[in-house]
Amino acid sequence: MSRDEIVSTALVLAFASLVTAHVVLVAGLASRPPRWRSLVALVIAPLAPWWGRQDGLHRRTVAWVASAVAYVVLRLLAER
Repeated sequence: MSRDEIVSTALVLAFASLVTAHVVLVAGLASRPPRWRSLVALVIAPLAPWWGRQDGLHRRTVAWVASAVAYVVLRLLAER
């Protein structure tokens, strides 16, 4: 496997992880009042970890941030 194939595969996996973490975090926000925040966080993605941290959804927030950082790093590697 070439470097490009490895980076591309990792990039796809990081994006899939980010989307999954985002949906799980929004679902966690929907289970807690005020529920309107889950709809806003679904559209404005950076609000999800912010409100998730405030509501005690620490593991979900860490998963979201870690996958977002991995995605950004891999995007930068893919552009080289």
